[in-house]
Amino acid sequence: MPVAAERLTEDRLDAALKALASAQRREIVRFLLERTSDEGKTCCATDEVCACKLSEHLGLAASTMSHHMAALRHAGLVTARKDGTWVYYTVQRDVLAAVAAAIEGF
Repeated sequence: MPVAAERLTEDRLDAALKALASAQRREIVRFLLERTSDEGKTCCATDEVCACKLSEHLGLAASTMSHHMAALRHAGLVTARKDGTWVYYTVQRDVLAAVAAAIEGF
């Protein structure tokens, strides 16, 4: 059963809202949502974005990106896949939808 069809636990919802409280993290999620639909990408699979593209887009140092991505991963909003020296991120649309549904239910 997809996460969006069930309710998030309070702890999981709190972690997601805390992660999304940062403007930079919201921009990361927006960028992941937009970029996952790009057809002409060369470095990433269809539903993922490499850390280099995120860092380039936001103009952040690797350590800062790592900090933000750890918070988003902890909240379950993104997943990461390492391939050699590169890390590829995928937004978890079902978790994001579940967070939106929880907010609508307030």
